Amino acid sequence: MTRITKSPNPAAPNTVLWQGHRPRMAEATMALSQAIYAESTLSFREAEAARFRIALINGCLMCQKFRLADDLAELMARINSDEMPNTGAARGEAPTTEFYEAVEQWRDSSIFSDRERLAIEYAERVSLEPEGVPLDDALWGRMHACFDEGEIVDLTYSVTTWIATGRFVHVLGLDGSCPVSLAPGSMEAA
Repeated sequence: MTRITKSPNPAAPNTVLWQGHRPRMAEATMALSQAIYAESTLSFREAEAARFRIALINGCLMCQKFRLADDLAELMARINSDEMPNTGAARGEAPTTEFYEAVEQWRDSSIFSDRERLAIEYAERVSLEPEGVPLDDALWGRMHACFDEGEIVDLTYSVTTWIATGRFVHVLGLDGSCPVSLAPGSMEAA
């Protein structure tokens, strides 16, 4: 059940206009999400490993259904973004169904590269135990061994944005208890 009012627009009765309640906040959130999707240089598999682990932690059904490689270009077009998402060949192959199914049990799966595994671990730790992350020298040694500093910043912006937007969508009940569609100028939290 959605926890905020639906649009009174008869042409779109199932559209939740969350952005109408605090438009400047919504605009800033959408701009950050768009920048992440347009600027990230992480591979599809690295980004999706982290993003999907957060979707599972947040419990966001909409985020769990979203597929970066398949859905991003359409999402950016639907929100009339001038930003071009980074969906090029340089981002590598799209994750498979088997990949997504393995994320929850990532510690026991051999499907992930070292970078993908570390992206999942980092996303999980930032989501569940952020207070210990800056103090863990072993984690940071592994992060710097696998990612350059720009990639670490990229991953951190992405992870923290996915945590925030996924939790926003989930706690307001916008992620599966009712049909949710994009209103002009809005952004799904994915």
